[in-house]
Amino acid sequence: MTRILTTHVGSLPRPQDVVDLVFAEDRGEPVDREAYDRAVAAAVADRVARQVECGVDVVSDGEMSKVGYATYIRHRLSGFEIGDVPRATPADLDAFPGFRDRQAQSSKGYRYLRPICRGPIRYEHPELLERDLADLRAALEGREVAGAFMNAPSPGIVALFCPDEHYGDLDAYLDAIADAMKVEYEAIVDAGLLLQIDAPDLAMGRHIMYRDASDAEFVEAAERHVAAIDRALADVPADRVRMHLCWGNYEGPHHLDVPLETIADVVLSAKPSTLLFEAANPRHEHEWAVWRRLRIPDDKVLVPGVIDTTCNYIEHPELVAQRLGRFVEIVGPERVQAGTDCGFSTWAGFAGVDPDICWEKLRTLAQGAELASQRA
Repeated sequence: MTRILTTHVGSLPRPQDVVDLVFAEDRGEPVDREAYDRAVAAAVADRVARQVECGVDVVSDGEMSKVGYATYIRHRLSGFEIGDVPRATPADLDAFPGFRDRQAQSSKGYRYLRPICRGPIRYEHPELLERDLADLRAALEGREVAGAFMNAPSPGIVALFCPDEHYGDLDAYLDAIADAMKVEYEAIVDAGLLLQIDAPDLAMGRHIMYRDASDAEFVEAAERHVAAIDRALADVPADRVRMHLCWGNYEGPHHLDVPLETIADVVLSAKPSTLLFEAANPRHEHEWAVWRRLRIPDDKVLVPGVIDTTCNYIEHPELVAQRLGRFVEIVGPERVQAGTDCGFSTWAGFAGVDPDICWEKLRTLAQGAELASQRA
């Protein structure tokens, strides 16, 4: 029997003391550094232990130290300032303004600051990354896991969330971000971890950053975004990198999501050998049939999301097994892992899934993967 490994996309619910601390740091308020470090390290240790207890094979630090999966980079890279510029909202939410406004009111009062590029970008504070790496290494001691990964944003998703007022050219901006993030990417891999690049820009970018473009124009743009990823990964082995594709981890209509079929060839052309993608929510579950029609390179590992990360239903293990079975039939059990649609807490302090239910969802993920393994 080939055992199908379990993993997830990365972010996990943060304890309230950590939420308070990362927001204070993000606002530039005085923070007791020793207390901050102790709280984050304890949260990482606890989240790793919980993942192992739930049956997750390839674990992460849960992004405990990060206020947001892309905007945290302003604390590590030079060239970014906090500013006031209009936020681009997803086109599908703008189509239903009543729903959009109710969603905005559910953020529990947390305000996420928006970085703007207003100067040359360089990797300026590696000590913050070293702290995260040390916390995860410490949390892994004595734990039997198949692997561990750490998240970092793609150049394109940084460009999506952080407007450019310095370079004046998207290609130049993407290259500058890529050259800076290359430092973080390589350090994660050099530390013996898997690197996960979060690249929602390759899908979600269609109805946000490129909402006024045609599909053809978006595909051309996605090719430039992939080129920036590959530029940053020039010296990293493909089999040490995972890439997450996402249409947006929010409950919403998603009726304007670009179809997988439109972007699949571009996504598959990217260097990372392991691909995580949405395959459980009502808008994208059907696209398993698209994967069946694609020419998937032999070196690619598929990690379909078989758990929805925006709803509080706990999927039945049988459903998880059925979803996994579809992909086993496409590429075989050796090239399939069980994953989640997205993270459970993409932004600190805000999650669509109750924290306690999050852990039950990961348990049912492991149970379903066991069933699928027995049938493979």
